[in-house]
Parts: sequence; C-alpha cells; structure tokens
Amino acid sequence: MHATVEPGVELAVLCVVMVALTAAWYRVARLGPTPVAPRAAIRGAAQLGIVALVLAAALAQLWSAVLVLAVMFAAAVATAAQRSSAGWSGMWLTVALGAGIGVVVPLMLISGVVPLTGVALVPIGGIVLGGTMTATSLAARRALDTVEQRWGEVEAAMSLGFTEREARLEVVRPSTGDALLPGVDQTRTVGLVTLPGAFIGVLLASGSALQAAAVQMLVLTGLLLAQASAVAVTTELVARSKVRRTPR
Repeated sequence: MHATVEPGVELAVLCVVMVALTAAWYRVARLGPTPVAPRAAIRGAAQLGIVALVLAAALAQLWSAVLVLAVMFAAAVATAAQRSSAGWSGMWLTVALGAGIGVVVPLMLISGVVPLTGVALVPIGGIVLGGTMTATSLAARRALDTVEQRWGEVEAAMSLGFTEREARLEVVRPSTGDALLPGVDQTRTVGLVTLPGAFIGVLLASGSALQAAAVQMLVLTGLLLAQASAVAVTTELVARSKVRRTPR
C-alpha cells in the first residue's frame, strides 16, 4: 500500500483550517497583516495546480523536462534579483546560480546516480536550484547591505592602496559566508532535528528508509556544493560592482 497523501475534501478542509489558524495568530499576536497567510496559501495552491498539470505532460519527455528547468531557472534569477534589491544589475546573479546548478547537476548525471530522465531531473534539479536561489539572494542582499553600511571602511582601505575590489572583499566576505549557514545547519541536524522533504517524499512513495536516506544525502551534499559555488561567485560579483544596490 502506498502511503501517499490523496487530494480530496479532507485535505482541502485541513489546509483551510490550518491557514485560518495561521491568520488568527497573525491577528492576535500582531505578526503582520491578517490576509498574508490566506493570500500566500491561495497563490501557492493555484501555482501548484498549474505546475502539476504542466509536469504531468512535461516529465514524459526529456526535452520538455529541460524546458521546465529552464523556466524555473529564469524565475529563480528574477526572484534572487528582486530579493537582493539589486535592480537590473541583479541579472548578473544568473552567473552565480549557473555556477551552482551547473556544477552539481552534471556531476549527478555523469556519475549515473541520477538517471537522465525527466522524472528524476526536474525534482532533483528543482530542489538544488531552490536552495541555491535562497543562498544567492541572501548573500547578495547581505553583501550589498554591508558595503552600504561600511563604505567608510572601503574608502579607508582604498586610501591604503587596496583596489576597490579588494577593499569590498574585505568587508563583504564575512557577511556572504553567513548565507551558507542554513544549508550547513540543515545537513548537520538532518535526522536528529528535521526530516527534510526528499526523505519524506521517498517514504511516502513507499521507498525504504535506506533509500530515503540515500536520496536525502544526495540532495544535501549537492546543495552544499551548489550553494558554496553560487555564494563565492556572488561575493565576486558584488566586489566587482557588477551587482549593485539600486538607488532608493
């Protein structure tokens, strides 16, 4: 028997109840506007419904699966640029995200661990891309904030003979490194504090616990490499003023 979550009235009612309780917390504890959670849930449900329909057809063919990943990549770049408040210069984060997913996915495919099929490529690629996007946007935002707040130190370093790139790197590196901490902590605590999505997904699909652990380890190590690659490139892009803070 497959221990899957089936769509139906019970699931819909449960989700509505949980969203309503979340909205109640927003109101009672004054966490923010009450409609935030309902709007996010409605948007998420609509997006997942559309994605489910698209993936049902796309995963059947390799070319269409690659096209889906390309669309996801474009959305990730746009999201990272928006979150970092870098304006059009945020499009340079394409290089950072490409460095992350561009090293991990080929390694997985060349090793034969991940088969070259749409059913395998999109889920694994999507998880790695999502985690890389989060680290990239956080690194860019923290780096730009740091440069803005510590510009006096940058100018002081330049007066001592540092190039602008070198001066920016001196203040930026510690802040961008912080963007890697969530991924590292997730890897350190997996199985003890959390059971991440890939692990649960394999179990719900009636895979063995060992198979679930193997898939999750693949995802976590892939994320560590992708995020480190992307954050390193992001640091360099900010240091070279390719990614800049848009005027407020």
